[in-house]
Amino acid sequence: MPQYAEKIEEVTGADPRALPDRVLASTRPLVLRGLAAHWPLVRAGLQGPRAAVDYLLRHYRQATVGAFLGAPEIGGRFFYNEDLTGFNYRAIKVKLDTVLAEILRFEHDPNPGALYVGSTSIDTALPELRAENDFDFGNRNPLASIWIGNRTRIAAHHDLPDNLACVAVGRRRFTLFPPEQLANLYIGPLDFTPAGQAISLVDFHAPDFAKFPRFEEALRHAFVAELGPGDAIFIPSLWWHHIESLEPLNVLVNYWWRNAPAYMDTPMNTLFLAMMTVRDLPPEQRAAMKLMFDHYVFEPADENFAHIPPGARRMISGFDPDRARELRAFLLQRLNR
Repeated sequence: MPQYAEKIEEVTGADPRALPDRVLASTRPLVLRGLAAHWPLVRAGLQGPRAAVDYLLRHYRQATVGAFLGAPEIGGRFFYNEDLTGFNYRAIKVKLDTVLAEILRFEHDPNPGALYVGSTSIDTALPELRAENDFDFGNRNPLASIWIGNRTRIAAHHDLPDNLACVAVGRRRFTLFPPEQLANLYIGPLDFTPAGQAISLVDFHAPDFAKFPRFEEALRHAFVAELGPGDAIFIPSLWWHHIESLEPLNVLVNYWWRNAPAYMDTPMNTLFLAMMTVRDLPPEQRAAMKLMFDHYVFEPADENFAHIPPGARRMISGFDPDRARELRAFLLQRLNR
């Protein structure tokens, strides 16, 4: 897709029974060809969409899922309306078997409406599926989700957790950007988003370089991979990723985990509070706060705090679950006053 894009490094021979830290702790994206080729779901999908659906339904327990419905005119691109006051699709709650039946009904339609079930807990919707289609993550305990739809496009966004995404049925094209391309991706609103994460406003199929001129620079730093059934991709924390589903039926299983203690909150909450409390200060005060963030957060050198007895440093010395719980309660009290 992007004319300047680089190929993502490929790893061969990774053992799905013991995924290596070289993959799971990488700070760069990686493609793992055939990692899930042994999955029964992948083998069923190779027989065709109907066989894949039959396999999924054998594990289905009548759970209701969230789905996006879009008219044929959106071309599978779930996005905002013209003035960014709403969206170009409808969000509904529906039984998963109904979604699968609709996808099969329009399997041969060249321009169907867009239908998409995103980020659905496998253990909730398909509770026995993971027993037959899974990896060994060692001491990591990832959240496993399933994503199902027809030909759709998901705008570039980032996620805080590391992500191992496995194409089980169909084909998907991934376009990734490192975090430093933030300014060149023209990110939309932070607090009004299609699915919880802020997205790029650029249409990757028809980028308007007059409106988004810096996007051309972003493309020079893009990484692209097209994945087929059984292939997987590792997307590091906070990397921007745009995903296109390329077949009448596409199923993806992904695993999210954080390389951080469970008590740590999302740093996005800090960003939102900083925007409210720091961004609009007078320049001198803002500069002083930047120094404080460097001193306490981004460059907390030991020498900064050597003058405080170790037993009196409290949060300066770090956190554990109890101290994090105390601080959260303290912050909630201050925010609610």
